[in-house]
Amino acid sequence: MEPPDAPAQARGAPRLLLLAVLLAAHPDAQAEVRLSVPPLVEVMRGNSVILDCTPTGTHDHYMLEWFLTDRSGARPRLASAEMQGSELQVTMHDTRGRSPPYQLDSQGRLVLAEAQVGDERDYVCVVRAGAAGTAEATARLNVFAKPEATEVSPNKGTLSVMEDSAQEIATCNSRNGNPAPKITWYRNGQRLEVPVEMNPEGYMTSRTVREASGLLSLTSTLYLRLRKDDRDASFHCAAHYSLPEGRHDRLDSPTFHLTLHYPTEHVQFWVGSPSTPAGWVREGDTVQLLCRGDGSPSPEYTLFRLQDEQEEVLNVNLEGNLTLEGVTRGQSGTYGCRVEDYDAADDVQLSKTLELRVAYLDPLELSEGKVLSLPLNSSAVVNCSVHGLPTPALRWTKDSTPLGDGPMLSLSSITFDSNGTYVCEASLPTVPVLSRTQNFTLLVQGSPELKTVEIEPKADGSWREGDEVTLICSARGHPDPKLSWSQLGGSPTEPIPGRQGWVSSSLTLKVTSALSRDGISCEASNPHGNKRHVFHFGTVSPQTSQAGVAVMAVAVSVGLLLLVVAVFYCMRRKRGPCCRQRREKGAPPPGEPGLSHSGSEQPEQTGLLMGGASGGARGGSGGFGDEC
Repeated sequence: MEPPDAPAQARGAPRLLLLAVLLAAHPDAQAEVRLSVPPLVEVMRGNSVILDCTPTGTHDHYMLEWFLTDRSGARPRLASAEMQGSELQVTMHDTRGRSPPYQLDSQGRLVLAEAQVGDERDYVCVVRAGAAGTAEATARLNVFAKPEATEVSPNKGTLSVMEDSAQEIATCNSRNGNPAPKITWYRNGQRLEVPVEMNPEGYMTSRTVREASGLLSLTSTLYLRLRKDDRDASFHCAAHYSLPEGRHDRLDSPTFHLTLHYPTEHVQFWVGSPSTPAGWVREGDTVQLLCRGDGSPSPEYTLFRLQDEQEEVLNVNLEGNLTLEGVTRGQSGTYGCRVEDYDAADDVQLSKTLELRVAYLDPLELSEGKVLSLPLNSSAVVNCSVHGLPTPALRWTKDSTPLGDGPMLSLSSITFDSNGTYVCEASLPTVPVLSRTQNFTLLVQGSPELKTVEIEPKADGSWREGDEVTLICSARGHPDPKLSWSQLGGSPTEPIPGRQGWVSSSLTLKVTSALSRDGISCEASNPHGNKRHVFHFGTVSPQTSQAGVAVMAVAVSVGLLLLVVAVFYCMRRKRGPCCRQRREKGAPPPGEPGLSHSGSEQPEQTGLLMGGASGGARGGSGGFGDEC
């Protein structure tokens, strides 16, 4: 009996024999063909991509084919290339209607220009190298597309926090991405962890749609149970999408807020500006009373005034504002605000009251008029009265110098220095911006007060005749005094700048001996009297400068006379020898005994003494020109 597997062994024997014969006929068939194909290729939509298929080793002849694996599993051939020698002959078979069409480059690589989402397939490369065998490899192409800007559509209705189940908050859309993005929700920047199953506290739903372009769009709707704290919360969503090489990014939507309905829990009522920290308002100001409840939407407000425990309704509105124009002291009192919120809890106090206090200050009244005239050295009391609320504080000042606090100003032993303007100022310490003033002018009547600037002699301690000096007199009094001098030439009486009530006059003159005896007097006078002052100069020395001039003139005259005598003498000496020669023409000849030295001078001296007479007798002109 044959074993059970004998028929199978009998059928396999011929095949093994055929394989042995083929191997014996092709001893180089052991060089198996291998391919270098990347298993995964990733590209952004719109970019070009190249799928590589390179046989390893050296093969003189082989056939390379590219196939596309479609969704049904079929493998249509896209292109083929045959290596003949050193060149590769390319043939395109089926472009599958792609635009732009598939291409095969000179190296047998499949080129896809402008990659689309529909290009996401498995691409199979098959190489037949004859005796070296056949090899194939698959490259997976993934195409990524960044989605459009994320859009959010919030619920624009009014959502009640009193609902005990989740309500629709917003819908988020991320369109035309690949692969499909993921959507997450955020409140105040913090991610919300909500389930996809229905839940009373919150959940979200998602729906993905493939567009005609092959891109994917995702829609997510958020449901939450809301609280009062969500009235100021900001919400937004974000679409997370993938990129090549395992990278990821996100696109955030704009933020949005919700309109919530929640009951009032607290009410506030206060005086708006202008008001002081103590709560006072000034009479005449426009005052606002402000009422606010924390419910939403804004409830209705009733504003009223309490008079004799009765409500006088003043206004009903949705803003909670009451404006009092030009408020008066008669409007002081109790004001109230009531929030008409019927959803509020029973234990919530919906009504508030406040006291409006109007501060006022009436004009001041003085016991004296605007001008008060008093005699010198007298006394007086001036009273300042005022009415105001709260109680005013009074202060007296003169020339911004404080004199004292209180309504009464006491003036005693007044002098001319007491002249001036006195101010009574009333202020409200708790209302700093409210104050009033009243003033009066004090005029002190009296005879003049006189002041002089004493004269000082020169450095040598005495006055000399002809010295110039300026005398100054100052006076004050009421009425203003007039100044006069005992000598003419004084300047007019004029006020002194910067010295209130003072007038002055000056006189410029030369010192004489008469002033030393009598002096110069200055007198100040007004209807109440006069005062006089005499300026004395003491001893006045004669003017030495004139005696010196006379001596100098005498000296010059004597000098001129001596100069004339000297000139005359010199001229006579020059004339002497000429005259002798004329007289000595009859003298003895040379060789006779001459005169002695002393004797030779005798005629010259005689001629000098006599020349004036002889010359005058001969010449008739009184000169000596005839002799010389």
